Amino acid sequence: MNSPFHWVEFNIFVLAAVALDLFLFHRRPHKIGLREALLWSGVWIGAAVLFAAGIYHYYGAQPALEFSTGYLIEKSLSVDNLFVFLVLFRTFGVAPEFQHRVLAWGILGALIMRGLMVWAGAELIERFTWIMYVFGAFLIYAGVQHDVFE
Repeated sequence: MNSPFHWVEFNIFVLAAVALDLFLFHRRPHKIGLREALLWSGVWIGAAVLFAAGIYHYYGAQPALEFSTGYLIEKSLSVDNLFVFLVLFRTFGVAPEFQHRVLAWGILGALIMRGLMVWAGAELIERFTWIMYVFGAFLIYAGVQHDVFE
């Protein structure tokens, strides 16, 4: 029931949404006001609701609930990123009319890099099961370095 074709469709949709956002809806740089920001937030949240409805239709209630829960958690966790963006934009002097474009390209780059890293990690784990110990040691090391255990 979990078709690889659906993953391809999902990725095409995400790429199309980013392309439309960058090259059609926001092709002219301008400062985005509160009203426009709320409108676009509503559009993308609506798209997520429709996607959850599609999951419900094709896969049932449990996967739709899992997607919706993950979406809400990610949405709430992303709020702290707004402060990071604000600091970065001010530090590097990004003009308000270019902030959307810089942010969109940054998100696209992050998605591509995340996908590559997940793919590379999965390949390493598939070929070298012992690499899990290396990854685990790295996580412990990173935790100790950042005082996570205090």
